[in-house]
Amino acid sequence: MHLAHLSRTGDEPLTARSPLRMRLGLALFGLVWTVFGTVAFLIAHRPWWALACGVLWLITTVDLYLIVRHIRQGPHYQPGRDVPPYHRSP
Repeated sequence: MHLAHLSRTGDEPLTARSPLRMRLGLALFGLVWTVFGTVAFLIAHRPWWALACGVLWLITTVDLYLIVRHIRQGPHYQPGRDVPPYHRSP
């Protein structure tokens, strides 16, 4: 039994593959909670907490933009099992 897709090549930090769909789901979850937190703290008259949630909302929105951009760029950023591992140039 050959497990080539599980073998280590020694250059994993350079060729690591990110689970973008999972990151997208987590970022959407974070977006919902930061929006909720911002609105809730504004209603509760806690401007500093609302500002903190607003900053996290901005960071989450930028993260979502980058994740969606990487997903749309295709298999180079989200390769499937049929794409072999990348090899460093000598």
